[in-house]
Amino acid sequence: MESRAFFVAGRPVHGESESTVHHPYDGRMIGRTSQATPEQVEVAVAAAAEVAAEAAALPAHVRAAALDHVSRRLAERAEETAQLITAENGKPIKWARVEVDRAVSTFRWAAEEARRFTGQLQRLDTDPTATGRIALVRRVPRGPVLGITPFNFPLNLVAHKVAPALAVGTPIIVKPAPATPLTALLLGEILAETALPDGMFSVLPLPNERAAALVADPRLPVVSFTGSGPVGAAIRRAVPDKHVTLELGGNAAAIICEDWNTDEDLTYAAHRIATFANYQAGQSCIAVQRVYVHEWTYDAFLPRLVAAVQELRTGDPTDDHTDVGPLISEEAATRVEAWVDEAVTAGATIDVGGRRDGANYPPTVLTGVRADARVSADEVFGPVLVVARVEHDQAAFAAVNHSAYGLQAGVFTHRVDVAFAAHRTLEVGGVIVGDVPAYRADQMPYGGVKGSGVGREGVRSAMDDYTEPRVLVLTGVQL
Repeated sequence: MESRAFFVAGRPVHGESESTVHHPYDGRMIGRTSQATPEQVEVAVAAAAEVAAEAAALPAHVRAAALDHVSRRLAERAEETAQLITAENGKPIKWARVEVDRAVSTFRWAAEEARRFTGQLQRLDTDPTATGRIALVRRVPRGPVLGITPFNFPLNLVAHKVAPALAVGTPIIVKPAPATPLTALLLGEILAETALPDGMFSVLPLPNERAAALVADPRLPVVSFTGSGPVGAAIRRAVPDKHVTLELGGNAAAIICEDWNTDEDLTYAAHRIATFANYQAGQSCIAVQRVYVHEWTYDAFLPRLVAAVQELRTGDPTDDHTDVGPLISEEAATRVEAWVDEAVTAGATIDVGGRRDGANYPPTVLTGVRADARVSADEVFGPVLVVARVEHDQAAFAAVNHSAYGLQAGVFTHRVDVAFAAHRTLEVGGVIVGDVPAYRADQMPYGGVKGSGVGREGVRSAMDDYTEPRVLVLTGVQL
């Protein structure tokens, strides 16, 4: 099996230390690459710094054409890319295909945003002393970006770092997750087909312990990190003078409000929650983890949820009919198992699931869980649902807010006043009404508060994060 090249300043190269990637489902080797040497890392960073001014001056049509090319080529290589995602990540192939489709859209959105990233005119003659003055406010790149990406979406979360950088005209260095580098390298192959200048992008497979030097490098003034909370907090402390954006996950909650009470309502919510608590084996920062149900409907809702979870098909992720695949590793599944066992010891009940098999952990529903149990209070990042009864909608809002995290929440209600109350009250980055918190459109602002991070992704929001305003004042203008 040939070792896959990585990319230094836009050129394919090989390193000295080879690493292998194994399928999480059955452990077989599915690919090889090598790790970038310190010398190659230095070439990548120096090239990014050197090309920054040229990149910022690229015409909009050049940037947009490169992004359009990536979108088109990903669509052409969609099945190949989806199969690679499943092989190195373990997510079911049907969800890998969805991820590829999303990345195609992400690059297409970025191409469109690159064409309309134009700035703003402000009249300044609102005061007599500014008569004849007008301001042009444009956003300019802060400088080269370091994008550090996780394993759970090895294509689309890389796209959310790369596409906004290219759209604003700034170089980017991507450090993909060690468990899933191959999909990022495939994206590198497509980027290398564009007419972007050398140095505009690098994709560097590195062990996590070598990332600190990249984070600290002053030539990379922007750090965009998606991953665990402790690592993100450490990055923020390490480089307080840099512009850092962090997407750190959470323990997303869904609320079944008082008015969501018909048989049709409850069945719909049960199936949506069952699906999107488990669709990535729970390894999504907005996968449903907590469910708060109004006491009047709890007894009708819980059996529907358990039945919907039982209907999910687990097994080989290459099977088109599989709904839930393995976790990224047996170590990850063992941790989930330990957290569930800990909750049960403290009095929780397993309504379905709860028995690990290697890296596979079945979709699991828990009731009677203490609020301070790790499966409720922390990010379980596995296929585990905690269901609790609440007296009224306000109690559910309070329970959602009683968390160290605040990424997104889902509120099942038909009432506009309840939707607005939730939006006003819930301490999260996004409130999804009538659906699960796992909903995300790739063009919308996406991010959280509290322990869920700082800054926002979503193409245009990330473009703003990667740039800063620069004002041009014209004097003596006839307005």
